[in-house]
Amino acid sequence: MESSTTSTIVEALTKAIVEHRLHPGTKLAEQKLADHFGVSRTLVRQALFQLSQNQLIRLEPARGAFVAAPSVTEARQVFAVRRMLEAEMTRAFVRSVTPAKVRALKDHVAREKLAVDSQDIRGRTELLGDFHVRMAELMGNEVLAQILGDLISRCSLIMRMYQSASAAEHSHEEHAEIVKALAARDEDRAVRLMDEHLLHVEASLRFDRQMPVNDISMALS
Repeated sequence: MESSTTSTIVEALTKAIVEHRLHPGTKLAEQKLADHFGVSRTLVRQALFQLSQNQLIRLEPARGAFVAAPSVTEARQVFAVRRMLEAEMTRAFVRSVTPAKVRALKDHVAREKLAVDSQDIRGRTELLGDFHVRMAELMGNEVLAQILGDLISRCSLIMRMYQSASAAEHSHEEHAEIVKALAARDEDRAVRLMDEHLLHVEASLRFDRQMPVNDISMALS
């Protein structure tokens, strides 16, 4: 029961961070979280420790827990790792591609477009990140999907801090082009498009941008 409750807290906070309802630098007060979830501070502390292991929050002695605020150096390193990892994932996907996998990705891209067209910022953010995890899942590689999920959660924080408002709208178009290359089994083109896509996202970051801090009660409501 305790493990389940801790997982619920971890999932709720991760979702709030990834969906940009909790801003980088937000203080996560243990008592406020305990009251919100109706649990002890011990369980909250366990959940915060797990999130710190995933680099989504930072724990500071005598100060408490805060939503992580990745540095410029960390941001560049995260994107460098993603480019290396996803290049090989794309190659492997092309070599095992099937019509069913392509249909699944096309369906995902269609949902992205609906979210973009309807200005569903929360849905768009989730779907654009999930595209990359979906590729790993369709390959049947759960370890890769988990690693990518963790990296993309960190990227979400980075983009919350540094990305301009208009940049994310082009990502679903690039996803659509990647899917076309995958469907055509054009390995070189698919890898190039994936690399360019991640470079475009990184290039859209404005490292001089200052972000406000959200209230935790608002973010979890």
